[in-house]
Amino acid sequence: MTAPTPVLDLDDGDALVAADTEGVLRSAATGGAQIRATRSAVEEGVLDRLQGLRPRSVVVVTGAGRASRGAAILTAVLAERIGFPLVRATGTPLWVGPLDVVVVAGDDAGDPRLVQAVDVAVRRGAEVVVAAPDEGPLQSAAAGRVAMFAPRIQALTRHGLLRYFAVLLAVVRVVGSERWGDAVPDLEQLADAADGEALRDRPNSEVFHNPAKSLASRMQGRRIVLAGDTASGVEIARHGAEALLHAGRVTTASELSDVLSAAGTFRSQSRALHDSIFHDPELDTPSPVSPVRTFVVSAEVDRMLIERKTLVLGDVDLVTAPSEEGPITAVRPELEQAVMLVGRLDMTAAYLQLIGGI
Repeated sequence: MTAPTPVLDLDDGDALVAADTEGVLRSAATGGAQIRATRSAVEEGVLDRLQGLRPRSVVVVTGAGRASRGAAILTAVLAERIGFPLVRATGTPLWVGPLDVVVVAGDDAGDPRLVQAVDVAVRRGAEVVVAAPDEGPLQSAAAGRVAMFAPRIQALTRHGLLRYFAVLLAVVRVVGSERWGDAVPDLEQLADAADGEALRDRPNSEVFHNPAKSLASRMQGRRIVLAGDTASGVEIARHGAEALLHAGRVTTASELSDVLSAAGTFRSQSRALHDSIFHDPELDTPSPVSPVRTFVVSAEVDRMLIERKTLVLGDVDLVTAPSEEGPITAVRPELEQAVMLVGRLDMTAAYLQLIGGI
């Protein structure tokens, strides 16, 4: 008995497209379009009421899943670099008032927590921005009193993270534009980064030249651990674990420090897999456990440091998005890298879902 093998070849682009009856690949590649749709809404004046505002804080209330993760990634990068608190919350805090901006984001227009957050924020006089379907109870709560960003691009719910990321960034840029200038990329720059990644990950590109296919090939047949060495890296790793779950891969995500502390367990399991010199995978039953491979989400500039840190793990890969513009430690490249890596992990999960196997 042997483990299931992939049904499709990653290099067979035509077969992958033909097998994609759900449109997973197309949906995973819409990140740039979703960011541009947000930019178009801003240009149409959705956030005009925030122009020139100097808020006491920007509070982000999110539902579970993509909205929460998008807010977490952006907050991890920007929270310490802007002139006002950027606060994540599960509901509108008691101290919110007319000096604050509240962004409410989620996939479910009927989520009572989101509906209540909008209602409370409006009653307390805060400026409110909503990124959610404009329907149901949430539509009633907003009732023309908020800035509404409804979905404009058709995509699977699992691929909506960059839309929430873009809405929150748009809000922060509008209320801080006079102080920031060009220090933070605009939405068009981020959309270009997302589209560039989608182009590299296209189905007809060979594995050797395709970052998402290459990542999928290295994940195939492994138990997967995704780790981050920074706050934003950890959040991107968690998004990757969520994306891979849709591909049928049970994955864990953690901080790199925790993964390193568990290195001894990985090594002992690896030795157990290879101890029997008489084991024939073609004739005997499969090994009781598949090997563990760790994928570390990191900045390219930190590659040498991470490689030294992770020597103890043995089977490890770095997932990076090299920047072509300036030092990677700057805000601008870091945000672009986050967008690129989110798109790459979504495409990787799509490929794993299509090729089957384990």
